[in-house]
Amino acid sequence: MSFKQAIKPPRKARIGLYSVGLRAYWEQFPGLRERLVEYGKAIEERMSQWGEIYNYGLVDTEYEGRKAGEWLNANNVDLVFCHAATYSTSSTVLPVHQICGAPVVFLNLQPTDRINYEQTTTGEWLAHCGACPVPEFANAFNRAGIPFRVVNGLLGLEKTPEISLTNENTRQMPEAMRAWREIEEWVRAASIPRNLKHSRFGFLGNTYSGMLDMYSDFTMVQAQTGLHVEVLEMCDLDRLLKEVTEREVKEKLEEVRQMFRISGDSPSDPIARKPSDEQLDWSCRVAAAQEKLVRKFDLDALCYYYHGAPGGDYEKLQGGFIVGHSLLTARGIPCAGEGDLKTALAMKICDLLGTGGSFSEIVVVDYKDGTILLGHDGPFHIAISEGQPVLRGMGLYHGKQGTGVSVEAKVKTGPITTLNVTQRGDGKLKLIVSEAESTDGPIMRIGNTQTPVKFRMQPDDYLTRWFAEAPTHHCAMSIGHNAGLFSKAGELMKLEQVTL
Repeated sequence: MSFKQAIKPPRKARIGLYSVGLRAYWEQFPGLRERLVEYGKAIEERMSQWGEIYNYGLVDTEYEGRKAGEWLNANNVDLVFCHAATYSTSSTVLPVHQICGAPVVFLNLQPTDRINYEQTTTGEWLAHCGACPVPEFANAFNRAGIPFRVVNGLLGLEKTPEISLTNENTRQMPEAMRAWREIEEWVRAASIPRNLKHSRFGFLGNTYSGMLDMYSDFTMVQAQTGLHVEVLEMCDLDRLLKEVTEREVKEKLEEVRQMFRISGDSPSDPIARKPSDEQLDWSCRVAAAQEKLVRKFDLDALCYYYHGAPGGDYEKLQGGFIVGHSLLTARGIPCAGEGDLKTALAMKICDLLGTGGSFSEIVVVDYKDGTILLGHDGPFHIAISEGQPVLRGMGLYHGKQGTGVSVEAKVKTGPITTLNVTQRGDGKLKLIVSEAESTDGPIMRIGNTQTPVKFRMQPDDYLTRWFAEAPTHHCAMSIGHNAGLFSKAGELMKLEQVTL
């Protein structure tokens, strides 16, 4: 879904995989072992669309389980799938995960939707009895204090193996599609903790004074997510601004004209006018400096706010932020305004999963349409825009100092999911997830991003539920219904998740 080439391509998750069986079977039932190994290879091939797969192969004794655990550790995997290919004792499986501490998901994927009752042999049945050992695994893991998840369904092959006595072409069956949708979510979600542990979030300036919901302890954030917060100064950006060449300004202006529609004056709001040539030039000059800042400090995301003394150089500098930060957000460097580090994290999670992540807050409720307008005065994730975003010149930024150019846009009509990262009273981070629909309802023409959103409850009922979870007042808006994806990411990050 990328709008432009990412400045820093995301890392794929490292996924461990192994299949289990009982060694006594192999001599008793010729061909069974090879058949199960091929099932494992089919799972590996399909998973490789979304992650780097490390397939140990077949584990059929406790000794092999210990070797597999060491091997998975050596490959630094983020998540392990245990394919219950046939019956196996739990003593074979438990050592793998007592040695390798990565989260585990059991795959109970039956190759066929119905066995051939008239012709099935014991060996044939054993190739289809993956559900048989899963209760034993669950009991052993529960007693050992090791969390686990299970995906149930069909294997989803496109071709029946020659050895089979029944139809195994189940790729398009609902039970296969549902199972593989869940597997895909687990693999993609596993990329979040990996990427965050290698991420550098810039914190430029300070948090908007008095917004107590947004204040966070940098050590607390790193302790719970692994990301590093790089504290930046306005003079860092100002120094880079002085290095910007006229050619770089021209290139940014061409980029802006390709991405945005330059507005005329707003028909309703006297402070939202056609951007002047001077405002566009300044926004492009600042945008070039902002990209230099990202590259110089090797940033993966940025949150920012600077009040600035009236008439000072830094007030003018921050007045040009929104366009450049929207351009960066479109290229995989989410930028959150008002110094909101937690929403920068929410935006980064959305972006890593390829679902967008636009900076939003409650704008107004439309009781006639049953929608809540969500948006902000920027920045905006251009890649999920409904049509071409508009640039408007702002005579002032409400609640802030300075003037400049702002983005007016709405998120694509259709399914959306909001992701809010908040902080509990005990300091623990929490994810609040809400699936909804973006509508084609009207928006104001005041130079702000705005999207009318219809949640699954009436506006007042939704707001009551949301407020009760003590959210940060900003959130990230993503396209698609992503509750399952976000909740899995939260689980792998060991954070509380609530879906409204």
